[in-house]
Amino acid sequence: MTGKKELGESAPDLLYSEAEDDLRAAVRALLAVRADAASVLARTESAEPLDRGLWKALGADMGTAGLLVPEKLGGQGATHREAAVVLEELGRSVAPVPYLTTAVIAVETLLGLGSEDAEVSGLLGALAGGRSIGVLALPLSAASGGEPATGVRDAGGGVLSGTVTGVADAVGADVLLVVADTGLYAVDAADAAVTPLVPLDLTRPLASVTLDGTRGTLLADSATAHAAVQRGLLAGAGLLASEQLGLADWCLTETVRYTRERHQFNRPVGSFQALKHRLAQLWLEVVSARAAARNAADALATGSPEAPLAVAVAQAYCSRVAVRAAEECVQLHGGIGMTWEHPAHLYLKRAKADAIALGTAGRHREAVAALVDLPAPR
Repeated sequence: MTGKKELGESAPDLLYSEAEDDLRAAVRALLAVRADAASVLARTESAEPLDRGLWKALGADMGTAGLLVPEKLGGQGATHREAAVVLEELGRSVAPVPYLTTAVIAVETLLGLGSEDAEVSGLLGALAGGRSIGVLALPLSAASGGEPATGVRDAGGGVLSGTVTGVADAVGADVLLVVADTGLYAVDAADAAVTPLVPLDLTRPLASVTLDGTRGTLLADSATAHAAVQRGLLAGAGLLASEQLGLADWCLTETVRYTRERHQFNRPVGSFQALKHRLAQLWLEVVSARAAARNAADALATGSPEAPLAVAVAQAYCSRVAVRAAEECVQLHGGIGMTWEHPAHLYLKRAKADAIALGTAGRHREAVAALVDLPAPR
């Protein structure tokens, strides 16, 4: 059971600072130009699903790739709160960039190894500067708290063999962080066989990664690697809630806008009582999701011992809200919501894919039950 807050201990800060609001405005302005609905749709139909030009502008030029990396290693020295703001905006645009996988999961995993090793600090510097895309070679469904068994074996001397399926953003990766039976290895993506898969969410490509006698550089032994990977997956799940929040917020805002403009029987459809009730209920759920996501980001940023609980609560709740908001968006847009040209389907697919990413809502509810020592719902 997690420890309770002592009397006088500061409560989580769920509000946005002025610096966070400025960051949001800058990211939103960039995405409005570079990741509008037409651009994202066109990207999903192209041979290269990841938008490297946008990633350079967002990650390198704007510096968001290094928000979680200390300044001494070439990063911005910010916190999970700022990274959460970026992910909210990426959720609002479903932009096809590897922020979650590279700037959060991979970076947090490497930070968990310590920065004393020259190889680790070099990788962190490259990721922070946006010069390289690094991906933790685990299935997108992998959750913190479990054993990240990949089936990759070390034949000796860092010669790796095995296949990992369902790895997000591996198609555009430069470096793969591979969990093997003897530890964590850095593998040049060009030396691995990366086979694209057909994902539900076309804005976050999946691939299978096959290593066949591929040489990797040992970064950490098994025990150290396990703790670091758990750190990366926990941070990823916690900040994924902010992406889900941004997605749900866009769906709500867009649906309210559409129902105000769409007329039936010479009146806006949004004026019908039944739709008012549905949208009001969705608004309440999005507001609650914001509180849960911000609490998780703040807990991660402050290193709170309650972080695992905050992350589990955020994922268990925000996952469901994102799916519901996307479903309402499609349905209340009527016939146009079912077309390929309207972006509503991109949000529904992202919401559904996110619902099983880094642990399902059911798994996180079980984690909540275990953390507070209560029976889990069946």
